[in-house]
Amino acid sequence: MVLGALTAVVAGPVFAQSATGSLRSAQDQSADLFARDRSVAVRARSRPEYEALGTRAGTFMVYPKIEWSAEGNDNVFAVATGEDNDVIFRVRPDVSLESTWSRHALAAFARASIDRYQDFDTEDSETWSAGASARLDVVRGAAINFGADYASLIEPRTSSNTPGFAAEPVQYDITQAFLAAGRTLGRVRLSGRGDVRTFDYSDVRSVTNTVIDQDDRDREIRSLTGRVDVALSPATALFVQVTGNDRDYDVASTPVFAARDSSGYEALAGVNFELGAVARGELAAGYISQAYDDARFKDISGFGARAQVEWFPTELTTFTATGSRTIEDAGIAGSNGYLSSSIGVRVDHELLRNLILTASANRSVDAYEGIDREDTRLDAGISGTWLVNRNFGVNLAASRFEQESSGVRGGPDFTVNRLIVSLVTQF
Repeated sequence: MVLGALTAVVAGPVFAQSATGSLRSAQDQSADLFARDRSVAVRARSRPEYEALGTRAGTFMVYPKIEWSAEGNDNVFAVATGEDNDVIFRVRPDVSLESTWSRHALAAFARASIDRYQDFDTEDSETWSAGASARLDVVRGAAINFGADYASLIEPRTSSNTPGFAAEPVQYDITQAFLAAGRTLGRVRLSGRGDVRTFDYSDVRSVTNTVIDQDDRDREIRSLTGRVDVALSPATALFVQVTGNDRDYDVASTPVFAARDSSGYEALAGVNFELGAVARGELAAGYISQAYDDARFKDISGFGARAQVEWFPTELTTFTATGSRTIEDAGIAGSNGYLSSSIGVRVDHELLRNLILTASANRSVDAYEGIDREDTRLDAGISGTWLVNRNFGVNLAASRFEQESSGVRGGPDFTVNRLIVSLVTQF
């Protein structure tokens, strides 16, 4: 992935949820009690000489981009034995639109990915997404954000929810929308957000040419979040955040089938901080719970947490650590959900003004309810990005994905190694 203007990768709030990527207001950037902007992360740093100029269209700027890449994959089907390797050629066109207004803001995007496998054409795919988001600046310190998007995607073979005997990847659609508002009143900041997401999975053929029904995974998830921040100083604030959710599945329960309909909440308390120009972040802990409508499924609850901390040892290096413990929906027969605990670290280093090096590692443990299964996953990688000029960039990345699954209903143990070289053109 090419950095700078070649991809907009910006470190955001730990708990921000994105439907299309929220637009931050000018008030959020101001030097107030909640500003955490004394340092700029390597990936967020402006590099004007390497940023696309774009094309003006009235009061909007249009930014077209296209990425060409080739990937070597040594385990295309993510299996324990009998691995197959292949080369995947990928084209990713992308166009974004941004307003240039002094007040309020509007943005939109459309992107696609066309994947072609050299040997296994059953894995070929075309995915795409499009969306828009807007910000209304009401008064100083108050703004309303809203947006919606649609995506037609495929489930990766490494997903634990994908049927292991499917002859082709599972295709699914996501439609989502959000509405958020915030207001700063002296030392207190109030914010709220509502989200709606729908998932629609397509049936898939098995290797024996039978239909694998995926209708039981179709669902709508509605969530509502409220948060109160209280500033103790210009560099520290305490907060409380509560999120409630309803998860409704399209297929109802029957005497032989238990639907996964549920409702739950996440209640967290934490601190948002900045230590001079050295570090900043958010740490929060609390309680999470998900109650299921069908008595055949056991409720899931326990300790919940979310965290993101950035450390800036120098202006040229950024360390980012993340962590979470959440309740997720399961797509495996007999299981209603699982507790997912994850921790990750990423290091970005600006070796040269136009040469960015990155190393990352993420580890997660998924403990399933209703079946005897626990998955441990490790995803690690390194990459280098060369910004040739404002129109061209080159990226080289290598990654390794490992899964170890235990229990009577455990999945396969496998590793997948990838090597990707990409060329990005932008205007």
